[in-house]
Amino acid sequence: MVSQQLLLIEDDDRIARLLHRALHGEGFQVVRTATGQEGLTSGLNGGFDLVILDLMLPDLDGMTVLHKLVENVPSQPVLVLSAVPQIATRVACIEGGAADFVAKPFALAELVARVRARIRERAPGPATDLLTAGPVRLDLRSHKVIVQGRESALSHREFSLLRYLMQRTGLACSRAELLREVWDMTFDPGTNVVDVFIRRLRAKLDHPDRIVAVRHVGYRFDAH
Repeated sequence: MVSQQLLLIEDDDRIARLLHRALHGEGFQVVRTATGQEGLTSGLNGGFDLVILDLMLPDLDGMTVLHKLVENVPSQPVLVLSAVPQIATRVACIEGGAADFVAKPFALAELVARVRARIRERAPGPATDLLTAGPVRLDLRSHKVIVQGRESALSHREFSLLRYLMQRTGLACSRAELLREVWDMTFDPGTNVVDVFIRRLRAKLDHPDRIVAVRHVGYRFDAH
């Protein structure tokens, strides 16, 4: 079995050694960079199952690294580590395309569990590599949506949201349900993060009403 490859972008040597030892002990191969620019260069080369990104970096800040990775490698999941306590920071990372957010200080067991969960989200189902609903096809390997021959790359969170909605075609999904199941948020972050990602998805489908707004509830995927 091929080891899963992680990119760790962390400037604190103590934390980096701790994470490297723990993750390597769980069977992961870990590549560590200590600066934002080095991490970005490595991340843009691709090939990682997950990027673990510190926000407080000495040269290129973590938010810039996140935005550039999401823009250039949309399918690359990024887990953000941050000692910044403000909820606004977490929301900004999630809206910016991060697959997950873990606050420092953190419990190693929780971090390892979140790493495994984010990697599992990338794995296609055992039966097929395509999820189809009406004219819309979702490639579970490449994280691309295909509509009438037109392909659009999806970010990690766009992919997770569209897959969740397509798997429940015709059913209304509440915002609270989407926050819980797609973003792993058990609380309302106080922003319109769901609506932001719905707008992004609508722009990549054949028409905006493919994802229908259900009044006082949330959204529904329409295959017709």
